[in-house]
Amino acid sequence: MMNFNQSRLKELFNSFKNKKVAVIGDLMLDSYMWGSVRRISPEAPVPVVEVTSETVKLGGAANVVYNIFNLGADVLPIGVVGDDISGEHIRKLFDTIGVNSDGVITDPERPTTIKTRIIAHDQHVVRADVESKENLSASIEKKLLALFRSKLETIDGVVLQDYNKGVITPGLIKEVVSICRDKGIFIAVDPKFKNFWDYRGVDLLKPNRRETEEALGIKIESDDSLFNTAQTLFERLKCRNIMITLGAKGMCLFQGPGEKPIYIPTFASKIHDVSGAGDTVIATLVVAKVAGAPLQEAMMLSNYAAGIVCGDVGVVPIDREKLIDAILSSGA
Repeated sequence: MMNFNQSRLKELFNSFKNKKVAVIGDLMLDSYMWGSVRRISPEAPVPVVEVTSETVKLGGAANVVYNIFNLGADVLPIGVVGDDISGEHIRKLFDTIGVNSDGVITDPERPTTIKTRIIAHDQHVVRADVESKENLSASIEKKLLALFRSKLETIDGVVLQDYNKGVITPGLIKEVVSICRDKGIFIAVDPKFKNFWDYRGVDLLKPNRRETEEALGIKIESDDSLFNTAQTLFERLKCRNIMITLGAKGMCLFQGPGEKPIYIPTFASKIHDVSGAGDTVIATLVVAKVAGAPLQEAMMLSNYAAGIVCGDVGVVPIDREKLIDAILSSGA
């Protein structure tokens, strides 16, 4: 396992500011209602949550954007919002933190995705989603691709962040991957079930265990079955690297077909909420990789980052200083 020291961390984090990552995917709002439960509703056998506060945060691919920004790199969000208040809210949140939202396109035919979580005593009670899962129209997809092409000269890496909400389509995947291959731009993907087998030729495929099992219709029950699963993915997708996140068991990296896997245990000291941890992982890994870190080192950094955000309730982006402090205090 690779080790970090203060000098290496300083060098690595200083290099982030010279890199720019495009995040293409399903932009969302994460809305939270916080409160407490003291009684059951007389209308139905459900708890009554007395709401004491509400917060709205960047979610989905927008949370990946926020993570990249917090790490100190430049970032370009490319995605779609509806012609509604939630869409304007996403733009305002980007503007507030200093992220250019020129890559956010309005599609009046679909709503902005918003997930509303009601939380009582730090426990999720229920979640309500407003969304469309229909694929983008051909005209909106064309606009997204044109915007992406116009920014190519400034982009060092690309994240395809797919939540099966329709922004990431097979046609868009094929075109973006082809462009990145031609231009030598590092491209990583956080896949979901719907488009899983369309991500041929990416530099890094980063599914979690459940997503991998669903895509292949199997159960991963041992190191051997995990290895065999990775070989199947390499064969079918022709990707260059695969990193499978394993929840409480950490992560596993495969750097090519037949290569010995690299396991890293989780660095989370406490786990309150895994929401958004995958966003933090791919954001940290891609920023570190395009900044010159070997893939194994980038994975270690992303594992520490995930461990930190799992300690909070709700979707939160990584804090750069907390990440540095956590690594140095661990003695890694």
